[in-house]
Amino acid sequence: MERQRKIFVGKCAAILSAVPLLVYAYEYGPDPRKTGAPGDNPTACIQSGCHVGTVNQFSGSVKVNFPSGLTYTPGVKQHLTVTLTDPAQRRWGFQLTARLASDVKNGQAGDFTKGSDGFTQVLCDGPGAVKSDTGPCPSSFPVQFIEHTTAGTRLGLASPANFEFDWTPPATNAGNVVMYIAGNAANGDGTERGDHIYTANYTLTPSAGGGNKPSITAVVNGAGFQPVIQQGSWTTITGTNLSATTRTWRDDEIVNGKLPVSLDGVSVNINSKPAFIYYISPTQINLQAPSDDSTGNNVPVVVSNSNGASDPAAAQMQPFSPAFFLWLEKYVVATRVDGSYAIKPSSFPGLTTVSAKADDVLIFWGTGFGATNPAVPAGQTVTGVPACTTNPTIMIGNQVAPFIYCVLSPGNAGLYQIAVKVPASLATGDQPVVAQIGGLSSPGNVFLTITK
Repeated sequence: MERQRKIFVGKCAAILSAVPLLVYAYEYGPDPRKTGAPGDNPTACIQSGCHVGTVNQFSGSVKVNFPSGLTYTPGVKQHLTVTLTDPAQRRWGFQLTARLASDVKNGQAGDFTKGSDGFTQVLCDGPGAVKSDTGPCPSSFPVQFIEHTTAGTRLGLASPANFEFDWTPPATNAGNVVMYIAGNAANGDGTERGDHIYTANYTLTPSAGGGNKPSITAVVNGAGFQPVIQQGSWTTITGTNLSATTRTWRDDEIVNGKLPVSLDGVSVNINSKPAFIYYISPTQINLQAPSDDSTGNNVPVVVSNSNGASDPAAAQMQPFSPAFFLWLEKYVVATRVDGSYAIKPSSFPGLTTVSAKADDVLIFWGTGFGATNPAVPAGQTVTGVPACTTNPTIMIGNQVAPFIYCVLSPGNAGLYQIAVKVPASLATGDQPVVAQIGGLSSPGNVFLTITK
């Protein structure tokens, strides 16, 4: 759509006949080509009259954080953060572009996606400058710019100011990519004076690891690490070349309760069904297994990224794969109904923790405890409190703990809450905790500390 410009007292002076100084307000973002890149205004907004001063004259800076360092993997999305610092200033803006090193004037490199917070927008270098959210810029104006919006200027915000958005590199190796950025640390007084302009540029090289396809060494339960998985349970894959980046999902990647099936171009299929990806790194992926009724069978698991697909690895899928999540690698994650942690004192610096006692009602947190009523498909956050259709037996110190309930945790996915009462006659000290369900037991060497 056509970008609308308001008449506003402040930046980018324009003399209108005998009317006093009026301007087109740049707090909603400047026109394209104000980054200082070749073919853009070489000193950003200074020479165009938008601001008064000298570029990079003051004590602040504009920087871009690249999660993978100054490299890119073709087609693999990166989540970038622009940081503007200037202790004297109280309003913020920027514009950034990515160009092919082989054509820094007009060679667009990849594609920008605005952040979900409303602080950024993407422009095309031509009429109807605001980029569509559903496609790239038109071929006649391919060069893109990402910049602040009105909301993103955040009048009154003290330094630093951050802007977050995504950049997807070219789908194939395009050689080096250069990013150019200009930042405006403004004083917020509504004039073109007193604003501080900073510029920077970065050269990104294609990842040296490109071409090495992922390889899987193990597929295991995500809590107990036993070689049995369950549909909808948390699962861990280990291997090499699994991802070029390391991160967990972001809140904005969960849309209407639906979990993401890909992070930075990394995806997993289990028995030809997409899994739901929580964490990626070069050597490990944590995910929720998809819904699948192929229990009792070995099913193929394949990891895919921009370097290709792994060879299939076999995973044993069963109706149950019980396991508890752990604290400090040996203690069951256990909370009371008030949310307090049932673990011995001083286990976590800065947190109050209290060991379990006889007759305490505790909630153990785990995965792989089977079907629920109503059923909850994998890949979506839980609403309500679906109850386990088969109740586990919980042993603490070789005694059966009185069972209270087993449910999927509301607002989460694949996470079970199992409530029991601590047996009254347990000895003090570390006592083993085991769950039994469907003929399977949770892994050993899991403990709960009991005190009087």
